[in-house]
Amino acid sequence: MFSSNWLLVVLVTFLVTPLSRGQLTPSFSPSATLSPSSSPSALLDAGEPSASASASATAPPNPDRNKYFHEPGGDDLLHHYDARFFQRIVTDEERKDTLRHLIRAYFLTFEYLGLETWIAHGTLLAWYWNGKILPWDWDLDTQVTDQGLKLLAKHYNQTYYDYEEGDGQSKRRYYLDVNPWAWQRDRGDGANIIDARFISVDNGLFVDITGLSEVYPDTEPGIIMCKNNHRYRLRDIFPLRHTYFEGVKAKVPFSYVPILTEEYSDAALVRTEFQEHRWDANSREWLKIPKDQDVVKEEGGSKRGVSMKDDGAYA
Repeated sequence: MFSSNWLLVVLVTFLVTPLSRGQLTPSFSPSATLSPSSSPSALLDAGEPSASASASATAPPNPDRNKYFHEPGGDDLLHHYDARFFQRIVTDEERKDTLRHLIRAYFLTFEYLGLETWIAHGTLLAWYWNGKILPWDWDLDTQVTDQGLKLLAKHYNQTYYDYEEGDGQSKRRYYLDVNPWAWQRDRGDGANIIDARFISVDNGLFVDITGLSEVYPDTEPGIIMCKNNHRYRLRDIFPLRHTYFEGVKAKVPFSYVPILTEEYSDAALVRTEFQEHRWDANSREWLKIPKDQDVVKEEGGSKRGVSMKDDGAYA
């Protein structure tokens, strides 16, 4: 649990100039309908384990058995879908369209619920460049406090939310699901490092939500971490900065540059060719490199462009 000083810190916010404003005004209507498979007994009780979860926790580690969120496969494409809503691998255009509306609906939902959340990991790197999703990305990452995670579990677990962009397209529906293992704040057997998901019912693409907790307050006060061992100082996250992402209000960590360089290296903030895309400073967009232009000239020689993934700076 965070220290009492944390409550005072988060009240202060800073303004970041919006990088991207949407052209459409969304019409958002949360249905807040419980999934037929959910019941009050299935919800987390303020972060405490249920009897069945406690029994499982004492058993020998078995990631396959204990894993809550499942994907239809483990390759680079299939592990970006939630298995319950997966039908087929979507096209690139469908993926980009789904992710854009997914993150917009996510932030509108959390604003409606009055819960604080912010952009993390590869999605934070995308925001840094132009306030938009990286064109090669397949999923989205956000974070919440451990207290926010408890509120999600207690009041909003397994609920549906409808979203309408206002562009003549049909309503889109999303499912908010909290992992029953969210009460466990250390890594455990590694099967449940994702605490919650906000999932597109149409195709299974999702936002991964992880909670940050002060796991060792006695020996590491002021250090918060997720279950995938990403560690932060409280002052690096809070106070959160207000900004825009894909045209809607969003928040990012206070010290976003050190956080990004720690996770992805300094090169991630300056390198202009990644994943067969080149940064265009005039349009402030990542543009696909034509097949006949995929060789980068450097200091009298040439070499094929190297992706961010190759040097550890991949979103």
